[in-house]
Amino acid sequence: MSEELSDADRFLALVAAAQGRDSRLTSIQAGLLVAGEFGIASDSRSFARILGIAHSLVLRELNALAEHEGVLEIVKRDARTMRVHYEVPPRDETL
Repeated sequence: MSEELSDADRFLALVAAAQGRDSRLTSIQAGLLVAGEFGIASDSRSFARILGIAHSLVLRELNALAEHEGVLEIVKRDARTMRVHYEVPPRDETL
């Protein structure tokens, strides 16, 4: 049996690590950060589609996360589709 992790397992491990660094993050918020950091998804609709989560739930978590200064930046909102594009700034490993 292979010891290699699947992409999903690696993603979930990264989400758990993000939550380990900041226990205030929900699983979806940590997933948004990991997805943004590793280029998996940089907008709310893509993230919702890839993970099979309701877009409205992703929007709620994304907006809550954007209220934390420096965690991520919302760079564009599409009023027609409600899609929100975001960027995750490089993590400061010295902190």
